[in-house]
Amino acid sequence: MRSADGAVGRSPLVRVAATPGHGETVLTAVRDAADVPVVATGPTGIEAWEPLVLATRNGRTAFLADPEPSTARAAVETLADGDLPTDPADAVVEHDPDAAALPVPDDDPLAVGRRAALAPCGWVDPVAPDDLSLAATSEWDADAVDGLLGRGRGDAVANDSVVDAWETVRETDGKPVVVVNANEANDEPRADRTLLAGVPLAVLDGAAAVAEHVGATDLVVYLNEADRALERRVRAAVDAAADALPVSPQVVAGPNSHRAGAPTAALEALEGADRIEPRLQPPTPAEHGLYGRPTAVHTPRTVAQVRRALLSPAEFDSEAADPGTRLVTVTGDVAAPATVELPPTARLDAAREAVETDGAFKTACVGGVLGGFTRDLDLAPTADALRAAGLGTDGVLELLNEERCVVATAGERARFAAEENSGRCVPGREGTTQLVELLREVYDGRVPTDEIDELGRVMARSSNCQTGAHAPRPVRTALAAFEPEFRAHADGRCVAGTCGDSL
Repeated sequence: MRSADGAVGRSPLVRVAATPGHGETVLTAVRDAADVPVVATGPTGIEAWEPLVLATRNGRTAFLADPEPSTARAAVETLADGDLPTDPADAVVEHDPDAAALPVPDDDPLAVGRRAALAPCGWVDPVAPDDLSLAATSEWDADAVDGLLGRGRGDAVANDSVVDAWETVRETDGKPVVVVNANEANDEPRADRTLLAGVPLAVLDGAAAVAEHVGATDLVVYLNEADRALERRVRAAVDAAADALPVSPQVVAGPNSHRAGAPTAALEALEGADRIEPRLQPPTPAEHGLYGRPTAVHTPRTVAQVRRALLSPAEFDSEAADPGTRLVTVTGDVAAPATVELPPTARLDAAREAVETDGAFKTACVGGVLGGFTRDLDLAPTADALRAAGLGTDGVLELLNEERCVVATAGERARFAAEENSGRCVPGREGTTQLVELLREVYDGRVPTDEIDELGRVMARSSNCQTGAHAPRPVRTALAAFEPEFRAHADGRCVAGTCGDSL
């Protein structure tokens, strides 16, 4: 059963933390077990633990990670009898009975980094406004989030100042709009989906705060049409927030396509365009966005940072080069992906502690499918540090083991770019094809390093879309870090022993 009062402060209580649409067998088992309140919360970010059963009584919570339904049922029966199910628990944590954030066990994947935006995930009822403090209804000015940079490739000001974009929106003639862009077709970036599944009301609250600041009465949440379970969760949160927020969000599902997640392509999809492709800029969306109106386009990660800055200003250092935290999904050759949150003072290598790796570490691709390859993860997770290292900033750390051929993996990324670019500009359309052809020369006995570098510079400088601009990055960084493997391929030998005769 579920109470409209939410989950925070209730005892006894059982929470089942999982991605929407997962863990249904365990959820059914605990609901059928005994007369104890049960709340289906969202994911914690640590997928290896899902579904995670959290049994709480009097300020103590037992954690049961991915239990068998029978084990979960027995644990609930123990709780109903007045005891905490400590014997089958993977961890037991003592906490404030009124805690509004997930209590974290020591030396656990959940303890990696600093849970700020992720703090309520897995603990609060995703559709109960009473479980969260709201920031949207408070008066504030842009100084409160000065220095904040947009997060994720779906943000119209990724790694640039959100305050500057808001000022443009406010100064441009027309009725402002705020779009929360959460359309991600690729499986690797999971931070935005984790936030929308775990704390959708927090995302809506942050977006509504932005809407209030720029004077927008229209707020749109743009999702991927393939993720029906997440869409249901967000729509339920919108309904629940109807009386709590100053603006009523609209939910729209768009095409399940990589290009449809680009900020201006998202606007094209929302307008119902037959062909989804990024717009030429300038003008920016802040000047000419949805239906020609000034539009702030942000990802859930960005608006979640806005909310945290407003509610916890002591944790937000506006003097930092990249204030706030960065959400990073660790994936690749791992037992299960994990999404963690790192402060600017952390090192990217710390995120590896949240997962169990499969095989010996060889390299990492940082920044998503068109990120950069590196052996060195002794880097801050900030935009400046990652860009200085030639890496991507899209919040993905893909760990690759020794069985991976870097040449083939870079080739796969190049082909992806050739297939997924919008085709609107020559560098994106023709440049990605040329990149694939240059890589094929490696298999013909030549490593065209200079040609790849020159092509990469031209594409980065002149491409209209991010796909074209970033397509050379996996290849150029792979060459820089693993040139001997490329030369071995040119000599007819795959160092990893996994390749055939062609890309």
